[in-house]
Amino acid sequence: MTWDPETPLLEAEALSYAPRGKAPLTVEAVSLSLRPGQMVALCGPNGAGKSSLIRLMCGLERPQSGTARLEGRPVRSWAAPERASRLGYLPQQRRIAWGLSVADIVALGVPPDAKDPPKARVEAALERVNLSHKARESVLDLSGGEQARVLLARLWATGARTLVLDEPVEGLDPRTQLVVLDGLRRHANAGGAVLVALHDLRLAARYATDIAVLSEGCLVRSGAPQKALDPQTLSEVFGVNGVWTETPHGPELSLYPQDPDDR
Repeated sequence: MTWDPETPLLEAEALSYAPRGKAPLTVEAVSLSLRPGQMVALCGPNGAGKSSLIRLMCGLERPQSGTARLEGRPVRSWAAPERASRLGYLPQQRRIAWGLSVADIVALGVPPDAKDPPKARVEAALERVNLSHKARESVLDLSGGEQARVLLARLWATGARTLVLDEPVEGLDPRTQLVVLDGLRRHANAGGAVLVALHDLRLAARYATDIAVLSEGCLVRSGAPQKALDPQTLSEVFGVNGVWTETPHGPELSLYPQDPDDR
């Protein structure tokens, strides 16, 4: 299916949300779009509303006002199987309650109407997270980091063009963090779209095409990494100072504590 690169695959229009419908709002009038080729990092302090916004955009929560759209339609209007084949979601919580094999857990991500064989999807997904050698093992026998990679493989197995992930590299070793984010960027470069919540601003700066900064439920800055993470935003939202440096791998962000006199 071809898609106009200027048409959002996933879009939030003036979304507002309060848990159980009671004030205060945890997301307030946020508009955000995700187009083919974009990897948007959603950044902000703890409690900024990142997870709430992600769940709203995936249709898992009902907003007080505003609309979330998937491929031009209200996200909650899609039947569950159709939505799952178009939109892959990885939540922040990674609990696995079933003692199934690694391959069986990954196979749960394959849509019922997938055209290619499920086994092929599972094998390809496990290869992407370097867990092919663990396919027959019980997922409960793996380390926490390995279990996180299994859930990432399950996401890859969906074959969805739009991927939404909430802190997918939290708790992973440095090499695996880079492998995961590189895979997500490659997915975007191939015409997919990625929305990923990240706490590590340096990783966001390195891998994202765009960054959206949330603070107290509001979208306060968005754009290319050097624009979104400018000195004022780093200071006022995150309480740190930062320096951008040109490197052979592109611009990189270094962070350091604020001097008490700067606060």
